[in-house]
Amino acid sequence: MKGEASGSGDVPAEELRFDFRSGRLCLAFVATVGERWRGNHERLREPADLARWYVEAGLLDEPPAVTAAGLEAARVLREAVHRIAQALIAAHPPAADDETAVNAAAALPPLIPVLRAGTGRLTLPPTRAQQSALSTVAREAIDLFTSTGIDRIRECVGPQCGLLFVDTSRPGLRRWCSSTACGGKARAATYRHRRAASSGNPGPE
Repeated sequence: MKGEASGSGDVPAEELRFDFRSGRLCLAFVATVGERWRGNHERLREPADLARWYVEAGLLDEPPAVTAAGLEAARVLREAVHRIAQALIAAHPPAADDETAVNAAAALPPLIPVLRAGTGRLTLPPTRAQQSALSTVAREAIDLFTSTGIDRIRECVGPQCGLLFVDTSRPGLRRWCSSTACGGKARAATYRHRRAASSGNPGPE
């Protein structure tokens, strides 16, 4: 990440909403910083935000208790996951310190799977609940980074996006985080440029 993520300040409300277009839990966790390419908007501004993320991500039905230290540990893991993903995209080996950070979080017991009305869910253990939630995220990151899907990790080419995602398309040529979001904007821009060129007015560069 380019420096520290910014606080809420005058950040538009939409920039503080969580984004789950990445296709993997750990990459959605990375997206709790918005506009890494420019604004570095911190979406985990306080412990309650992290607790809410666990619920919105579908990990838990109820938000766990999160402390200030737990929030800081989550941010450390998040940035390590981000740097590892970026290294893999560039075909570089991950930094040892980043792997150590992920391994440390994953070493703690994860959330407990339970069966409820025929549906599998995750629940908090009686102790070290916030560490267990973070461990589950770290273990999912290890699963991704050691899978055959590591060559499908992408960074959206949208000039105002940069979201990390997993390309699940059959040809593996997906460039945008979403065909209806950044992909739609790119197609619209191309169409406008072609219309302007055909009319003899190339429009703004």
